Amino acid sequence: MGSSGSHLSGVWAKVTDLKVVRGEGCRVFDVNGDAYLDFTAGIAAASTGHCHPTVVKAIAEQAHRFVHAQVNVYEHDLLEPVAARLAELTPPSIDTFFFSNSSDEILEAAVKVAKHATGRSSIITFDGAFHGRTLLTMAMSTSRAIDREGYGPFPSGVHVAPFPDPHASDQESEISRALRGLDRLFQTQIVARDVAAIFVEPVIGERGYIPTPPAFVAGLAERCAEHGILFIADETQSGFGRTGKMFAIEAHDVEPDILCMAKGIASGFPFAALGMRRSIDDKWRPGSHGGSSNGTPIGCAAALATIEVLTADGFLDNVRNRGTQLIDELRNFQQLDDALLHVRGRGLMVATEFDTPERAAAIVEHCLEHSKVILMTAGTRKRTIRWMPPLIVTADEIDEATAAFSAAIRATG
Repeated sequence: MGSSGSHLSGVWAKVTDLKVVRGEGCRVFDVNGDAYLDFTAGIAAASTGHCHPTVVKAIAEQAHRFVHAQVNVYEHDLLEPVAARLAELTPPSIDTFFFSNSSDEILEAAVKVAKHATGRSSIITFDGAFHGRTLLTMAMSTSRAIDREGYGPFPSGVHVAPFPDPHASDQESEISRALRGLDRLFQTQIVARDVAAIFVEPVIGERGYIPTPPAFVAGLAERCAEHGILFIADETQSGFGRTGKMFAIEAHDVEPDILCMAKGIASGFPFAALGMRRSIDDKWRPGSHGGSSNGTPIGCAAALATIEVLTADGFLDNVRNRGTQLIDELRNFQQLDDALLHVRGRGLMVATEFDTPERAAAIVEHCLEHSKVILMTAGTRKRTIRWMPPLIVTADEIDEATAAFSAAIRATG
């Protein structure tokens, strides 16, 4: 027990010290009744905002019918509707679904099914990726060494390939360099016929919200097709409207073999989905994977309600419009301060990168303390502030947040 008398673990890193009691829309309220504009959205999970009435109603109604219906024992009546709805929304290659509780579980399930489907033992991820915090998903993650410190050794069979440097002046050459690095990996560390899958984030998340270049994605898809490797898109953070499309992979002329979904799928309720080709699932031996809380009734209800909100007429148009507004306003601030090096993003998955982590941290702190706006950093060196408001954010709320950002730039410069 710590000196405060708390019985909670101290392992969580803290973005703020706020003690909150409720949330509504894009705001959270602390124990003192103060309202804060939340531009973290549960690290991009609260896609429909806090306590969206459609989602709350669905959860409440389902809680009166069934809280836990274990899928091995019997199938409840929302499993097929969620799968059918996802089949309509995901790329045409994805038509079969497995449900679980978190992104970590879904990423591990993706590794398992890829190995069953291909009979191969290894996977490839990319420098700077973040796929989770279990031992296997940490082996797949290289966004920050501190996350891995003291937890090794990690599971074998994970190989890390280069990712294009987004700051390189010649992007075409940089993409070619990264793809040559993957080819060299095949020549020096792991033969392609032993690789079950390549995992890629269509927008790199924890390294600093970096859109994956289309030419790089195309190069990966070509190599997957050539060598019989499964192409797996990790849309944990970028899926369900975050980039202005239902899935970020839609910006590329590629249909994944497997799609990993979590976070925004159920407005932050613990629910996740693995989408795949039916031919892949057919090779997944029945009984070889599962879980006590897979496809929970309340999770399914939250997912269906969330999808109802996200697919309403004009919803994604608003995400794209608010994203354009946010990026335009942030780029205007580059004229105020040379320390603001980069503004990038798609939809409402936006990053502002500074010259030092100290400056980024000072701006986040100023926004919280002086404007009651919650932001957080990301990236290997924590120089990047990421902007991930709920997708229901209004133009006025964008203006409020960027005004706080402008004041922080001036105060900390």
